[in-house]
Amino acid sequence: MSETSSAAANATRVVAAALDLFAEHGFEQTSVEQIAKAAGVSRSTFFRQFGGKDDVVFADHELLLDVLREHFSVSEGDPWSTVADGAMLVFRHFAAEPDVARRRYELVRQIPALREREIVAVFRYERLFDEYLRESLPDLDPLDAVSYAAVITAVHNHVLRQMLRGKRVPASTLRQALDVAMRRFGVQQDAAADASADDLVVAVFPRSMPIAEVTRRVRAELG
Repeated sequence: MSETSSAAANATRVVAAALDLFAEHGFEQTSVEQIAKAAGVSRSTFFRQFGGKDDVVFADHELLLDVLREHFSVSEGDPWSTVADGAMLVFRHFAAEPDVARRRYELVRQIPALREREIVAVFRYERLFDEYLRESLPDLDPLDAVSYAAVITAVHNHVLRQMLRGKRVPASTLRQALDVAMRRFGVQQDAAADASADDLVVAVFPRSMPIAEVTRRVRAELG
């Protein structure tokens, strides 16, 4: 286990202790001192490592972003697949402790300020995916980078939300959904190799025609 992965696991333990207290006393009524004591750290250490009470709810998000940065920095594979694999890393982290993930989900739903923090946290994942693609593929249209980042994030969140609502969701469910998204985006590595003659379409359009109109016409022809 890498240092960042270990830190993420430790953060999950602290979050679990905080959630126990929130469930027992209520979010507003729980103090930082109580959380620090339950987590087995001093008050000063808690503030240094986790910040305030709101911050501890999202502590493993911060460390997961570091896990993703590490993942991207060492990857030598296809950038599109690397981003999808990053989404799998995030999902497996939450799936490893589904009870903690579900209790946090319920807590965040109840408190408007935490819901706003969650929205920001989700955007940070999406932005990290976008930035990685632009750095890895310098000639990539920025619109393609931001679109793909948004699609992968949305697919991940849709599948994760099913688990958070109590459904048993294996990691293979997300993998299949990500593969479908990559195929629709045209970046599935084995798509061309697996295509039969009947799967191939050749079309010719004027160079000046907008991409959106090309797409509309192709879709119309394919039905």
